[in-house]
This record gives sequence, C-alpha cells and structure tokens, in this order.
Amino acid sequence: MDQEFVRYVRPSTTGFTLIELLAVLFILALVAAIVVPSLGGNEILELKSAARNLAAGLRYTRNQALNDNHAAALAVDVGRREFRLPGEKRVRKLPEKIDIVLFTARSEQQSRQRGAIRFFPDGSSTGGRVTLSGESVRFLVDVDWLTGKVSVIESVVKEAVGR
Repeated sequence: MDQEFVRYVRPSTTGFTLIELLAVLFILALVAAIVVPSLGGNEILELKSAARNLAAGLRYTRNQALNDNHAAALAVDVGRREFRLPGEKRVRKLPEKIDIVLFTARSEQQSRQRGAIRFFPDGSSTGGRVTLSGESVRFLVDVDWLTGKVSVIESVVKEAVGR
C-alpha cells in the first residue's frame, strides 16, 4: 500500500490582521487625544470654563435671592480678575490671559474696575453682561434684567482692519 501524504501549505502571511490594525488605530487615537489639545485649543477651553463658572455663580446668586427672599449680588472685580458669590469670603479667580469687560447698571458700579449684578426675590435682576475675550473667541455671559435668566453666548473675535 502506497500511501500518499498530502502536505498542507500555509498561505504567506504578508498582511496585517484586523486586531493589529485596530491596536495601531487605538494608539494613534490616544496620542492625538493627548497632543492636539496642547497645540493651542487651551485658550478656548479656558475661556469656556471661565464663562461657565461665572454663569454658574450668577445662577447660584439668582437662586439664593429666590430662596432667601431678599436681594443678592455677585460682585465682579475686573482689575483683579475675580468674582465673589454673596455671603462668601472666598474669591473665584478668572484666567490671567483673558480680557474682561463688565457691563452693569450704574447703581451697581462701585468703581471703574468693580461692579455687581444684583438679583431680586421675584427672579428679576439689574441685568448686565460680562464679556470674556481671548485672541480668537469671546464668551458673553448675559443676564436678562426682566427674568434674571443667565445665558452664555460664544462669538468669534473679528480682527481689526489693517492688522
């Protein structure tokens, strides 16, 4: 009996498996997630975070006026880049690299650099706006005088003519 053995020849393995490709894509995604924010997206993130913190402070102040049934004001010091919630000694800092402009009622302006936005027990307020600006973007933290509603609006900074 002559027996013939059939030998199985494995095809060449010159390509990559799906798992290897997915591992490489995962590593690239991790590197991109770490590197890309450090290339310049920090300004926008820092501004957005500052605007949200300020808006949260304004909403807290409004809720305090509603709950305690008496007026409450959030004080802003543009020169020192800080704001203070009513009843707190601790100040909350705003980033050094940004421009801050406070627009509020004349009765709430304590000086050229300091002012407040006041909320009343019925939910209304003196109204106002705090503008936080960077080189490429600005955030407007608005307070509606009638309803006391606080909103954050993002806008693009337009370059001056001739730059």
